[in-house]
Amino acid sequence: MNPLKQLAGQTAIYGLSSIVARVINFFFVPLYTRMLTTGNYGLASELLAYIALLQVVLTFGLETGFFRFASKEKSRAGLIFSTALFSLGATSLSFLLLIILFAGQLSSFTSHPASYIIYSAGILAIDCFTAILFAELRFRNKAFRFALFRSIKIISEVGFNVLLFFFLPAYFVKHPDSFLLNFIPAKPDYGYILLAILLSCVVSLVLFIPRLLDVKFRFSKQQFQALMKYSLPLMIAGLPGVANDFISRIFFRFFAPETSPWQDQLGIFNANVKLAVFMVLFVQMFRYAAEPFFFSSALREDMKKIYADVMKYFVAFCVFIFLGIAMYPELFALLLGKSFRSGIAVLPIMLIANILLGVVFNLSMWYKLSDKTHYALTITLLGLGINLVINVLFMPVYGLMAAAWGYLLSYLSMVVFSYYLSRRYYPIPYDTKTILLYFGAGIAIYLLSVFLAPESLALRILLNTLYIIAFVFLVLKHEHIDIQKIKSILIKSEPH
Repeated sequence: MNPLKQLAGQTAIYGLSSIVARVINFFFVPLYTRMLTTGNYGLASELLAYIALLQVVLTFGLETGFFRFASKEKSRAGLIFSTALFSLGATSLSFLLLIILFAGQLSSFTSHPASYIIYSAGILAIDCFTAILFAELRFRNKAFRFALFRSIKIISEVGFNVLLFFFLPAYFVKHPDSFLLNFIPAKPDYGYILLAILLSCVVSLVLFIPRLLDVKFRFSKQQFQALMKYSLPLMIAGLPGVANDFISRIFFRFFAPETSPWQDQLGIFNANVKLAVFMVLFVQMFRYAAEPFFFSSALREDMKKIYADVMKYFVAFCVFIFLGIAMYPELFALLLGKSFRSGIAVLPIMLIANILLGVVFNLSMWYKLSDKTHYALTITLLGLGINLVINVLFMPVYGLMAAAWGYLLSYLSMVVFSYYLSRRYYPIPYDTKTILLYFGAGIAIYLLSVFLAPESLALRILLNTLYIIAFVFLVLKHEHIDIQKIKSILIKSEPH
């Protein structure tokens, strides 16, 4: 089989499972924001942010390390896998036991119930351990099994959420002395979210039991040292990027204005950020498809022009998505519970931030293709630094709006710096005038819709739709795409 076709097919399978996970995670938002208070959802958001951050630390970059050494020495792949598996198993179990031991003290310090801290630690421990098992499936080109196991985990999380939120409260009314009340309260709170995720992690672990029983547990000290020497720098390099994505959620506890509880502000912020999922999904789908394409076309004579064209069309389509969401805030706000809708103003900011994040990925090809990947850490650290400064200085005054602007300005700084470096080390002829035209037109149309908004909702929706159509015509006209030809093709394709 053609290796590029194989790569494309596997990318689609791996990407699909990740995208499905994000979509389903988004559909939990209407449930959570209607059955939980803003404060409860905020507390869940904080713990989930810590889980995402610590997951990078506790996997130690060993997934990539395993790929590197197993691919290089396939005859020793079993020993390498066993060593990595044993290492992650030992550290994950030690971490879990440590958290259980000090759960009481952590509960006093954070005000989270000790059981919820243990649930979070259990999620972390299982996810970090199974990470190497999922990595082995990818190494063995078991793309279908990888997607199947991921899908079962996702579906089980959906099932546990439905069971916990819709059936368990009624069960507790009929059985007030149930032993389950030792693990979860009778009234739904954020512990229900954590328990649903933990149970789905257990299901994921159970799926791997046949493989675990088949593993010959061997540990090579020499191999472990080589793995850690290779993997730890990757972990350290990846940490700023994840920190940049989640740090504001952690900062709400320490820097949110005193006008209302920080938990409420975080819950409102995180719920509204979730509404940007369609932009996030497009950027993620683009990344899965683009990276193999970029590398496979690296030897073409016109490859730099291809990269430049991809960037231009990527921005145009992202701006279209931005307008399609930001111009109808009243409709998208209906996806949230009423108490969460006050934060809808962060949505357009986060949409633009995600466009910039996609641009950062496009720009990243210059250092990937010129073997100057050390600049990736420099660029990410700059973005993280900007985000930290904005949150620390402005969150005490502006709250969740500062968190949103922190993301946007962080990614903007990364775009500017990466573009500057690309011009210096690996110039690609980006059509910056056109890119800025599309970006500027999108922002101008959005601002026009805000400042000249009629009182009638129906009229606003109609007017905003016309604005979006005008943007589409602008792109088609500027790209010299024959509108009449497209119209004739569409008419011919209609059934008679």
